[in-house]
Amino acid sequence: MYRASKTPTPIEVIINASSGGPGKEEVSNPLTSLFNQGGVDAHISLARSGEQLVELAERGAKGDARTIVAGGGDGTINAVASTLIDTDKTLGVLPLGTLNHFAKDLKIPLDLQGAVDNIIANHVVTVDVGEVNGHIFINNSSLGLYPRLVHEREEKQRLGHGKWPAFVWAAFSVMRRYPFLDVRLSVDGKEISSRTPFVFVGNNEYEMENFNIGRRARLDRGELSLYFSHRMRRLGLVGLALRALVRRVENAQEFVRMRATEFSIETKRSSIRVATDGEVMMMKPPLRYRVRPRALKVIVPAPGFAQEGKEP
Repeated sequence: MYRASKTPTPIEVIINASSGGPGKEEVSNPLTSLFNQGGVDAHISLARSGEQLVELAERGAKGDARTIVAGGGDGTINAVASTLIDTDKTLGVLPLGTLNHFAKDLKIPLDLQGAVDNIIANHVVTVDVGEVNGHIFINNSSLGLYPRLVHEREEKQRLGHGKWPAFVWAAFSVMRRYPFLDVRLSVDGKEISSRTPFVFVGNNEYEMENFNIGRRARLDRGELSLYFSHRMRRLGLVGLALRALVRRVENAQEFVRMRATEFSIETKRSSIRVATDGEVMMMKPPLRYRVRPRALKVIVPAPGFAQEGKEP
């Protein structure tokens, strides 16, 4: 489902000045020029904190602009998209982060010129989003190893360590302790109990084999994907990852792969770290997951879009 028309102007552009990737402070002037060349009046704001990012996104969602553009990584896109769910506003994406999973899955160009051209072309589709206990995710949510790794990395960064040294230290620390979760999942009327190092929930289905790991072919199937393992040890997890590079893993006995529109996860803990699009927060179980079908309007390349995205 899509529509294509001239981009309504003005549009609101919100740049996360603190997100990953090259300096955002220098992006403002080139952006203004690129939009002006395309006949679009763009109002550009720089957010220098997470709180300011949310404030600007909420203001944009309530304002007159029909298109709200998020510039940054997946966490930034999530923050802006969350304010636009089930509204008549459209999300534009400037992939200025490190990984840019959402942009890649939607084939949005990764270079600045291509991303702006895509927004100006204004080819709009509706995509699904996931939700856990009222919090939106556009890519994925997870429990266990990954939220703990992010928490450990952020603690090291607060102590003055660089991002990548902090990541390496956090990965070593988490894998050394390798904590397990005791969870009970309620999926399609079935109860499943597991002791697992991770639970991964995707907004639509993720590829888990060959060199497409982490990619999604569709974001509008109206479903969530659920992945976890039973009592898998460190070497087993490494082995599973290696097998995924060379062949399909869906038949591996220790790996569970399911699809559903909603389900819940219970644990004996009074609160648990949950990651949503790379951001970690504490939540109280039960964790209630559901898909929100076609709840977000987003600008993507039309078939035959000439500009090829490339890494910035």
